Amino acid sequence: MNWKNYTILNEKGIRHLQNNDISKVSTHLSVSKGVACTLLLRNNWSTNSVFDEWFSDEEKVRESVGLLPEQPPPDNNLCKICFERIEVENMLSGPCGHPFCTNCWKSYVAVSINDGPGCLGLRCPELECKTNPGLELIDSLASDYDKDRYYRYLLRSYVEGSRKRKWCQGPGCDLAVQFHSKDPGNYDVVCDCSYGFCWNCLEERHHPVGCRIVNKWMKLQTSDTENNKWIRASTKQCPKCRKKIEKNEGCDHMTCPRPCGYEFCWLCLSPWKFLHFCDKYSERRDKERRLESTRENLKRYARHYERWTWNHKSRETALDTLRRAKKKCRLPFVIDALETIVESRKVLKWSFAYGYYLPITEKKKIAYLRNLQEDAEVALEKLQRFAEVEMVKYICADFRSDNKEKLVDTTDEARSYVEKLVRAVENDLSEAEKRSFSEVVVKTTSCMFMVL
Repeated sequence: MNWKNYTILNEKGIRHLQNNDISKVSTHLSVSKGVACTLLLRNNWSTNSVFDEWFSDEEKVRESVGLLPEQPPPDNNLCKICFERIEVENMLSGPCGHPFCTNCWKSYVAVSINDGPGCLGLRCPELECKTNPGLELIDSLASDYDKDRYYRYLLRSYVEGSRKRKWCQGPGCDLAVQFHSKDPGNYDVVCDCSYGFCWNCLEERHHPVGCRIVNKWMKLQTSDTENNKWIRASTKQCPKCRKKIEKNEGCDHMTCPRPCGYEFCWLCLSPWKFLHFCDKYSERRDKERRLESTRENLKRYARHYERWTWNHKSRETALDTLRRAKKKCRLPFVIDALETIVESRKVLKWSFAYGYYLPITEKKKIAYLRNLQEDAEVALEKLQRFAEVEMVKYICADFRSDNKEKLVDTTDEARSYVEKLVRAVENDLSEAEKRSFSEVVVKTTSCMFMVL
């Protein structure tokens, strides 16, 4: 049985939890629900924080929310907003006891709610008073429309103001996710709307790769840093026409393309002469070595990005096939195969981001990871072709039942390779350290090129 360390909450479930927390604080501290709600809002809906604050300095908390000793009513019954004398029964006040006429309160509340979620921090109109009038006053004065908006803002604050709850990131989804573990190791969640994401960083699911690596990788995709590095490392300006020139091989004698035709030394950029001697050879060679290192790093990034992109596209293809299969194909083992492909492509995709950030000095880890990636990719390519072909055969009424066992075996094989990759990354490839380099070296020349 798979135990989930999170709960999916709909609007009814969120309101139920919110009302329970308000009632809990109200009962334990013997305060109204309005005051309890104010205390929870101040403490990001954490009941423990409310109790800690209250029992640390109750008098200070009471003063901050307006729970002062009861004040005698004013003699003149003057509303300090409209400056009219009002009958006592038409005057209202919040927990602080500052009275204003009912009509002024209604206008004040309506304008505040109309301004948006900031109405949750509504303050008493009395000058320098910071007391929140409370839920009771909102319930008695706001129109049904405004009351509905106020409670929706309150509902959203219960999710957005809490460290334990977040909204599902799926398009058009209004469900929330509540996490139960403080340090679960795996933040992947799948909402009831079928959308999956990482609860911690809100990116797509990426277990077993950590959020830090994913965030660094995603920032790399959206910045021009790598492009600028490539331009600086691979090109120089012609000293005459200032056009960018790339040197990818050959000697240091450069000739700018026509119509310029200027000849110069690649190292010192001075005009090229017969028996040219570069007096900045050592200095320039050191710089060239640094540039060469940058070029190699850029090539390494390009290789990892290529595999990351390939697995991303393959996953999208498999996901599209899975959607069609659920509508047209009733074979559960075909559905299982496609779901395995979708999940496995995700793991493979992020394993290449993980591999890019491995220190290049960790030769054994790099080789071991590439071995695992290659095994998983080969098995997945085989499974993906097989599953798609079998689905088409089923739709075309050409499916053979003896292929079921073959597809199930292929699915299990691919799943086992991917699970091995997941365990290895979870353990930071520690298994590679227990082996000799010859045991973890990659199997093919192309893979060796990928690693080094």
